[in-house]
Amino acid sequence: MSGVPQGEVIFEITRVGDAQRVAAIDVASGVEVVIQAPANAALADVRALALRKLERALAGTAPPPPPERPGKLI
Repeated sequence: MSGVPQGEVIFEITRVGDAQRVAAIDVASGVEVVIQAPANAALADVRALALRKLERALAGTAPPPPPERPGKLI
């Protein structure tokens, strides 16, 4: 899967005191990322930041291969 969301992205913005919690969810894969920003931050800025974090998360979703021989034999 590439790092760019191909379909819908859902943004969930919740105000928590003097901060806002912004979650970005890729609908196709179900991958979710969360950022926190000041409550007075511009909506466009926090959405763009969350989208960039989601793109980065989608680019690295493949787990690393397991080691050939885990552990150390003595």
